[in-house]
Amino acid sequence: MSFIFRRIIPSGKQVPLIAALLIVYFVWGTTYHALNVAMQTMPPLLMNGARFLLAGAVMLGLARWKGLAWPSLEQWRHSALIGGLMAFGAMGLVVLAQKMGIGSGLMATVVTTMPMWLALWTRWGGEHVPATSWLGLVLGVAGAAVLALEGDFSATWLGALFAFGAPLCWSLGSYASRKLSLPGPAMASAAQWLTGGAIGLLVAVLFEPATHTWQIGQTSVASWGAWGYLVVMGTLVTLNAYLWLLKNSSAALASSYSFVNPVVALWVGVALGGEVLTGQVFIALPLILLALALIVYGQPLWRRLGPPLSRLGRRIQRLTRTRHPAAHP
Repeated sequence: MSFIFRRIIPSGKQVPLIAALLIVYFVWGTTYHALNVAMQTMPPLLMNGARFLLAGAVMLGLARWKGLAWPSLEQWRHSALIGGLMAFGAMGLVVLAQKMGIGSGLMATVVTTMPMWLALWTRWGGEHVPATSWLGLVLGVAGAAVLALEGDFSATWLGALFAFGAPLCWSLGSYASRKLSLPGPAMASAAQWLTGGAIGLLVAVLFEPATHTWQIGQTSVASWGAWGYLVVMGTLVTLNAYLWLLKNSSAALASSYSFVNPVVALWVGVALGGEVLTGQVFIALPLILLALALIVYGQPLWRRLGPPLSRLGRRIQRLTRTRHPAAHP
Protein backbone atom coordinates (compact mmCIF):
# COMPACT_ATOMS: atom_id res chain seq x y z
CA MET A 1 0.00 0.00 0.00
CA SER A 2 2.87 2.38 0.72
CA PHE A 3 3.90 2.68 -2.93
CA ILE A 4 0.35 3.74 -3.81
CA PHE A 5 0.31 6.58 -1.30
CA ARG A 6 3.78 7.66 -2.43
CA ARG A 7 2.32 8.08 -5.91
CA ILE A 8 -0.72 9.99 -4.62
CA ILE A 9 1.01 12.39 -2.23
CA PRO A 10 4.63 13.40 -1.56
CA SER A 11 6.74 11.53 0.94
CA GLY A 12 6.23 12.61 4.52
CA LYS A 13 2.49 13.15 4.19
CA GLN A 14 1.29 9.55 3.90
CA VAL A 15 0.41 9.30 7.61
CA PRO A 16 -1.59 12.57 7.67
CA LEU A 17 -3.33 11.45 4.48
CA ILE A 18 -4.43 8.11 5.93
CA ALA A 19 -5.47 9.75 9.22
CA ALA A 20 -7.53 12.41 7.43
CA LEU A 21 -9.23 9.79 5.27
CA LEU A 22 -10.16 7.63 8.26
CA ILE A 23 -11.62 10.64 10.07
CA VAL A 24 -13.82 11.76 7.18
CA TYR A 25 -14.80 8.17 6.35
CA PHE A 26 -16.10 7.22 9.77
CA VAL A 27 -16.92 10.39 11.71
CA TRP A 28 -19.07 11.88 8.97
CA GLY A 29 -20.86 8.56 8.66
CA THR A 30 -22.12 9.01 12.23
CA THR A 31 -23.20 12.64 11.90
CA TYR A 32 -26.42 11.83 10.02
CA HIS A 33 -27.79 10.03 13.07
CA ALA A 34 -26.51 12.84 15.32
CA LEU A 35 -28.46 15.35 13.20
CA ASN A 36 -31.66 13.39 13.77
CA VAL A 37 -31.08 13.35 17.52
CA ALA A 38 -30.26 17.07 17.64
CA MET A 39 -33.37 17.97 15.64
CA GLN A 40 -35.66 16.14 18.04
CA THR A 41 -35.91 19.28 20.18
CA MET A 42 -34.00 21.93 18.16
CA PRO A 43 -35.10 23.82 14.98
CA PRO A 44 -33.07 22.49 12.01
CA LEU A 45 -31.75 25.72 10.49
CA LEU A 46 -31.11 27.35 13.86
CA MET A 47 -29.29 24.23 15.07
CA ASN A 48 -27.16 24.07 11.92
CA GLY A 49 -26.36 27.79 11.84
CA ALA A 50 -25.37 27.88 15.52
CA ARG A 51 -23.19 24.81 14.99
CA PHE A 52 -21.08 26.46 12.31
CA LEU A 53 -21.06 29.89 13.93
CA LEU A 54 -19.62 28.44 17.16
CA ALA A 55 -17.11 26.27 15.29
CA GLY A 56 -16.05 29.28 13.21
CA ALA A 57 -15.59 31.43 16.32
CA VAL A 58 -13.42 28.74 17.93
CA MET A 59 -11.32 28.37 14.77
CA LEU A 60 -10.97 32.16 14.50
CA GLY A 61 -9.67 32.34 18.07
CA LEU A 62 -7.17 29.53 17.39
CA ALA A 63 -6.01 31.13 14.15
CA ARG A 64 -5.42 34.49 15.81
CA TRP A 65 -3.71 32.80 18.75
CA LYS A 66 -1.30 31.24 16.25
CA GLY A 67 -0.59 34.71 14.89
CA LEU A 68 -2.34 34.27 11.54
CA ALA A 69 -3.26 37.50 9.78
CA TRP A 70 -6.85 38.54 9.23
CA PRO A 71 -8.22 37.62 5.77
CA SER A 72 -8.23 40.33 3.15
CA LEU A 73 -11.54 41.76 1.94
CA GLU A 74 -11.32 39.58 -1.17
CA GLN A 75 -10.64 36.48 0.97
CA TRP A 76 -13.63 37.29 3.19
CA ARG A 77 -15.84 37.44 0.07
CA HIS A 78 -14.50 34.12 -1.19
CA SER A 79 -14.92 32.55 2.25
CA ALA A 80 -18.50 33.82 2.45
CA LEU A 81 -19.25 32.24 -0.93
CA ILE A 82 -17.77 28.87 0.09
CA GLY A 83 -19.36 28.99 3.55
CA GLY A 84 -22.70 29.90 2.01
CA LEU A 85 -22.53 26.93 -0.35
CA MET A 86 -21.22 24.33 2.11
CA ALA A 87 -22.07 25.27 5.71
CA PHE A 88 -25.40 26.93 4.97
CA GLY A 89 -26.49 25.57 1.57
CA ALA A 90 -25.43 21.93 1.63
CA MET A 91 -25.77 21.25 5.36
CA GLY A 92 -28.95 23.31 5.61
CA LEU A 93 -30.52 21.20 2.87
CA VAL A 94 -29.38 18.01 4.62
CA VAL A 95 -31.08 18.92 7.90
CA LEU A 96 -34.25 20.07 6.12
CA ALA A 97 -34.40 16.85 4.09
CA GLN A 98 -33.97 14.70 7.20
CA LYS A 99 -36.53 16.78 9.09
CA MET A 100 -39.00 16.11 6.25
CA GLY A 101 -38.59 12.36 6.64
CA ILE A 102 -35.57 11.37 4.55
CA GLY A 103 -33.81 8.67 6.60
CA SER A 104 -30.27 9.24 7.81
CA GLY A 105 -28.90 6.23 5.90
CA LEU A 106 -30.75 7.19 2.72
CA MET A 107 -29.55 10.79 3.03
CA ALA A 108 -25.99 9.50 3.20
CA THR A 109 -26.51 7.49 0.00
CA VAL A 110 -27.71 10.59 -1.84
CA VAL A 111 -24.51 12.38 -0.86
CA THR A 112 -22.56 9.82 -2.93
CA THR A 113 -23.56 11.80 -6.03
CA MET A 114 -21.27 14.60 -4.84
CA PRO A 115 -18.00 13.21 -6.28
CA MET A 116 -19.62 12.97 -9.72
CA TRP A 117 -20.54 16.65 -9.57
CA LEU A 118 -17.08 17.56 -8.29
CA ALA A 119 -15.39 15.57 -11.05
CA LEU A 120 -17.60 17.37 -13.58
CA TRP A 121 -16.62 20.83 -12.29
CA THR A 122 -12.98 19.69 -12.22
CA ARG A 123 -13.15 18.56 -15.84
CA TRP A 124 -14.86 21.75 -16.96
CA GLY A 125 -12.18 23.69 -15.11
CA GLY A 126 -9.51 22.13 -17.32
CA GLU A 127 -8.08 19.60 -14.83
CA HIS A 128 -7.45 16.02 -15.93
CA VAL A 129 -9.69 13.38 -14.36
CA PRO A 130 -8.26 9.83 -14.84
CA ALA A 131 -10.45 7.23 -16.50
CA THR A 132 -10.10 4.96 -13.46
CA SER A 133 -11.55 7.73 -11.27
CA TRP A 134 -14.53 8.17 -13.61
CA LEU A 135 -15.14 4.40 -13.51
CA GLY A 136 -14.89 4.43 -9.72
CA LEU A 137 -17.32 7.33 -9.49
CA VAL A 138 -19.86 5.53 -11.68
CA LEU A 139 -19.56 2.34 -9.61
CA GLY A 140 -19.90 4.36 -6.42
CA VAL A 141 -23.13 5.96 -7.59
CA ALA A 142 -24.40 2.52 -8.68
CA GLY A 143 -23.68 1.20 -5.19
CA ALA A 144 -25.50 4.17 -3.72
CA ALA A 145 -28.51 3.48 -5.93
CA VAL A 146 -28.67 -0.08 -4.64
CA LEU A 147 -28.34 1.14 -1.06
CA ALA A 148 -31.16 3.58 -1.69
CA LEU A 149 -33.50 0.58 -2.01
CA GLU A 150 -33.27 0.37 1.78
CA GLY A 151 -35.75 3.25 1.95
CA ASP A 152 -37.71 5.61 -0.26
CA PHE A 153 -38.52 9.23 -0.83
CA SER A 154 -42.10 8.85 0.30
CA ALA A 155 -41.89 11.86 2.62
CA THR A 156 -42.40 14.73 0.16
CA TRP A 157 -41.08 15.75 -3.22
CA LEU A 158 -39.60 18.82 -1.50
CA GLY A 159 -37.62 16.62 0.88
CA ALA A 160 -36.21 14.66 -2.06
CA LEU A 161 -35.34 17.93 -3.83
CA PHE A 162 -33.50 19.16 -0.75
CA ALA A 163 -31.67 15.84 -0.45
CA PHE A 164 -30.33 15.94 -3.99
CA GLY A 165 -29.58 19.67 -3.82
CA ALA A 166 -27.23 19.19 -0.85
CA PRO A 167 -24.40 17.35 -2.67
CA LEU A 168 -24.69 19.79 -5.57
CA CYS A 169 -24.05 22.74 -3.24
CA TRP A 170 -21.26 20.87 -1.45
CA SER A 171 -19.48 20.02 -4.70
CA LEU A 172 -19.61 23.65 -5.86
CA GLY A 173 -18.19 24.82 -2.55
CA SER A 174 -15.48 22.15 -2.63
CA TYR A 175 -14.43 23.11 -6.14
CA ALA A 176 -14.47 26.82 -5.30
CA SER A 177 -12.21 26.18 -2.31
CA ARG A 178 -9.63 24.71 -4.69
CA LYS A 179 -9.70 27.69 -7.04
CA LEU A 180 -10.35 30.88 -5.07
CA SER A 181 -7.87 32.93 -3.10
CA LEU A 182 -8.17 32.02 0.58
CA PRO A 183 -6.14 32.61 3.76
CA GLY A 184 -4.25 29.80 5.47
CA PRO A 185 -6.20 26.61 6.27
CA ALA A 186 -7.08 27.50 9.89
CA MET A 187 -8.19 31.04 9.04
CA ALA A 188 -9.98 29.83 5.91
CA SER A 189 -12.00 27.34 7.95
CA ALA A 190 -12.84 30.02 10.51
CA ALA A 191 -13.97 32.52 7.88
CA GLN A 192 -16.04 29.97 5.93
CA TRP A 193 -17.83 28.52 8.96
CA LEU A 194 -18.35 31.89 10.58
CA THR A 195 -19.95 33.39 7.48
CA GLY A 196 -21.89 30.22 6.61
CA GLY A 197 -23.18 29.96 10.19
CA ALA A 198 -24.14 33.64 10.25
CA ILE A 199 -26.11 33.23 7.01
CA GLY A 200 -27.86 30.18 8.48
CA LEU A 201 -28.81 31.99 11.68
CA LEU A 202 -30.12 34.98 9.75
CA VAL A 203 -32.27 32.77 7.54
CA ALA A 204 -33.52 30.84 10.58
CA VAL A 205 -34.53 34.01 12.41
CA LEU A 206 -36.25 35.46 9.35
CA PHE A 207 -37.90 32.42 7.79
CA GLU A 208 -37.95 29.38 10.14
CA PRO A 209 -41.21 29.28 12.15
CA ALA A 210 -39.82 26.78 14.69
CA THR A 211 -37.08 29.24 15.61
CA HIS A 212 -39.66 31.80 16.75
CA THR A 213 -41.27 29.37 19.21
CA TRP A 214 -38.16 27.49 20.36
CA GLN A 215 -37.13 27.77 24.00
CA ILE A 216 -33.70 26.75 25.14
CA GLY A 217 -35.06 25.13 28.29
CA GLN A 218 -37.12 22.68 26.24
CA THR A 219 -34.06 21.19 24.53
CA SER A 220 -33.30 17.66 25.69
CA VAL A 221 -29.95 16.48 27.02
CA ALA A 222 -29.68 14.04 24.10
CA SER A 223 -30.12 16.88 21.58
CA TRP A 224 -27.49 19.01 23.32
CA GLY A 225 -25.09 16.07 23.35
CA ALA A 226 -25.65 15.38 19.64
CA TRP A 227 -25.21 19.07 18.84
CA GLY A 228 -21.94 19.18 20.77
CA TYR A 229 -20.72 16.10 18.90
CA LEU A 230 -21.58 17.82 15.60
CA VAL A 231 -19.68 20.96 16.61
CA VAL A 232 -16.53 19.23 17.86
CA MET A 233 -16.19 16.00 15.83
CA GLY A 234 -18.40 16.71 12.84
CA THR A 235 -17.10 20.23 12.23
CA LEU A 236 -13.91 21.23 14.08
CA VAL A 237 -12.15 17.89 13.57
CA THR A 238 -13.59 16.36 10.40
CA LEU A 239 -14.14 19.45 8.27
CA ASN A 240 -10.55 20.49 8.90
CA ALA A 241 -9.44 17.03 7.78
CA TYR A 242 -11.58 17.32 4.64
CA LEU A 243 -10.28 20.80 3.77
CA TRP A 244 -6.73 19.49 4.23
CA LEU A 245 -7.48 16.65 1.81
CA LEU A 246 -8.86 19.08 -0.77
CA LYS A 247 -5.57 20.97 -0.74
CA ASN A 248 -3.20 18.00 -0.51
CA SER A 249 -4.77 15.24 -2.63
CA SER A 250 -6.85 14.75 -5.76
CA ALA A 251 -10.48 15.86 -5.93
CA ALA A 252 -11.61 12.26 -6.41
CA LEU A 253 -9.68 11.00 -3.39
CA ALA A 254 -10.87 13.85 -1.17
CA SER A 255 -14.49 13.14 -2.13
CA SER A 256 -14.21 9.35 -1.80
CA TYR A 257 -15.49 9.60 1.79
CA SER A 258 -19.02 9.82 0.42
CA PHE A 259 -18.86 6.17 -0.69
CA VAL A 260 -17.97 4.97 2.80
CA ASN A 261 -20.29 7.25 4.78
CA PRO A 262 -23.53 5.50 3.68
CA VAL A 263 -22.27 2.14 4.94
CA VAL A 264 -21.31 3.68 8.28
CA ALA A 265 -24.58 5.63 8.46
CA LEU A 266 -26.66 2.52 7.81
CA TRP A 267 -24.88 0.47 10.44
CA VAL A 268 -25.20 3.30 12.97
CA GLY A 269 -28.90 3.45 12.11
CA VAL A 270 -29.20 -0.28 12.88
CA ALA A 271 -27.25 -0.07 16.14
CA LEU A 272 -28.70 3.18 17.52
CA GLY A 273 -31.78 4.03 15.48
CA GLY A 274 -33.47 0.66 15.23
CA GLU A 275 -33.34 0.56 11.41
CA VAL A 276 -33.60 -2.80 9.63
CA LEU A 277 -31.27 -3.74 6.76
CA THR A 278 -32.15 -6.02 3.85
CA GLY A 279 -29.95 -7.94 1.45
CA GLN A 280 -29.46 -4.81 -0.67
CA VAL A 281 -26.61 -3.76 1.61
CA PHE A 282 -24.64 -6.88 0.80
CA ILE A 283 -24.99 -6.17 -2.92
CA ALA A 284 -24.07 -2.51 -2.62
CA LEU A 285 -21.10 -2.93 -0.29
CA PRO A 286 -18.82 -4.68 -2.84
CA LEU A 287 -19.68 -2.01 -5.43
CA ILE A 288 -18.77 0.77 -3.02
CA LEU A 289 -15.51 -0.90 -1.98
CA LEU A 290 -14.55 -1.48 -5.61
CA ALA A 291 -15.33 2.16 -6.40
CA LEU A 292 -13.14 3.29 -3.52
CA ALA A 293 -10.32 1.01 -4.67
CA LEU A 294 -10.46 2.45 -8.19
CA ILE A 295 -10.39 6.03 -6.95
CA VAL A 296 -7.58 5.51 -4.47
CA TYR A 297 -5.50 2.85 -6.23
CA GLY A 298 -6.64 2.88 -9.85
CA GLN A 299 -4.26 5.33 -11.48
CA PRO A 300 -1.12 4.31 -9.51
CA LEU A 301 -1.82 0.64 -10.21
CA TRP A 302 -2.40 1.31 -13.90
CA ARG A 303 0.87 3.25 -14.11
CA ARG A 304 2.65 0.25 -12.60
CA LEU A 305 0.79 -2.56 -14.34
CA GLY A 306 -0.17 -0.85 -17.59
CA PRO A 307 3.20 -1.13 -19.42
CA PRO A 308 3.69 -4.86 -18.60
CA LEU A 309 0.11 -5.61 -19.65
CA SER A 310 0.60 -3.69 -22.89
CA ARG A 311 3.79 -5.62 -23.65
CA LEU A 312 2.00 -8.88 -22.88
CA GLY A 313 -0.80 -7.91 -25.26
CA ARG A 314 1.67 -7.15 -28.07
CA ARG A 315 3.42 -10.51 -27.57
CA ILE A 316 0.09 -12.33 -27.74
CA GLN A 317 -0.74 -10.49 -30.96
CA ARG A 318 2.62 -11.47 -32.49
CA LEU A 319 2.15 -15.12 -31.49
CA THR A 320 -1.36 -15.11 -32.96
CA ARG A 321 -0.12 -13.72 -36.27
CA THR A 322 2.67 -16.33 -36.35
CA ARG A 323 0.35 -19.29 -35.74
CA HIS A 324 -2.40 -18.02 -38.03
CA PRO A 325 -0.71 -16.21 -40.93
CA ALA A 326 -2.94 -14.10 -43.08
CA ALA A 327 -4.22 -15.80 -46.22
CA HIS A 328 -2.78 -14.58 -49.55
CA PRO A 329 -4.89 -14.28 -52.69
